[in-house]
Amino acid sequence: MEFNRSVIDLIKERKSTRTYDGRALEEADLKRLNTYLYELGNENEIKARFKIISNLGTSKDESKKLGTYGFIQGANSYVIGIMDKDVNDAVEFGYLFEKIVLFAADLGVQTCWLGGTFKKESFHENSDLNENEFISVISPVGYKKDKRSIIENTMRLAAGSDKRKPWSELFFDKDMQPLNEKDEALKQALEMVRLGPSASNKQPWRIIKDEDMFHFFICRTKNYGVSGYDLQLNDIGIAKCHFELALRESGIKGNWQFLSQADTSEGWEYVATWTK
Repeated sequence: MEFNRSVIDLIKERKSTRTYDGRALEEADLKRLNTYLYELGNENEIKARFKIISNLGTSKDESKKLGTYGFIQGANSYVIGIMDKDVNDAVEFGYLFEKIVLFAADLGVQTCWLGGTFKKESFHENSDLNENEFISVISPVGYKKDKRSIIENTMRLAAGSDKRKPWSELFFDKDMQPLNEKDEALKQALEMVRLGPSASNKQPWRIIKDEDMFHFFICRTKNYGVSGYDLQLNDIGIAKCHFELALRESGIKGNWQFLSQADTSEGWEYVATWTK
């Protein structure tokens, strides 16, 4: 079993953490995380790999060097996500990195997605990149401080981090009416999508149900993103991860596929379809 605890509980409980207590990862947690990162790196088809960089320091000067000052405090270790430039699949990468986030939560290790608020060149020094690789996203990994910093509280309030769009804006039937899902397992899986983290809390996922098919779309925020890596497609990967893992926990299996005929009049971009 991938997780010791219910993935539903992990998704509900996990919060982005920006204020850490400065401790290094405990040996047992570091070992289990490294094993999991190794397995994910070997199993995926997009040449993605993941690495933990430790002992980076927690001082103001060290945080400024990393580019995380003002965003992250007290973090001593980071997990970095490395992609191949020729296989830049932000959806699949987001799916994989969110599994790492949930695995860390299962260990009691806190995280925070970072897609732009860090200096990539500072992490390059410790990542052993080859010439065809780049760092797409990173996350601190550590233990939260008992009390959030004023900066963290301000950032969460400004981003509306604890707020989520209502069902009526996210999930629809084939007639584009708000979805009234009666199956409890499917309803729960959709709710796990709704609760997912996203860049700047934009929540770009939109889903249309047609019989046993769930079509995933992206509702883009104009001119939003990071050059070279599509953060909003990354968010759709997070949505896919939550949907699939929640259904798997309920004993429901399905497949992902790409249907060229999937379309919508809303101007959304089609990404993928899950079907039983």
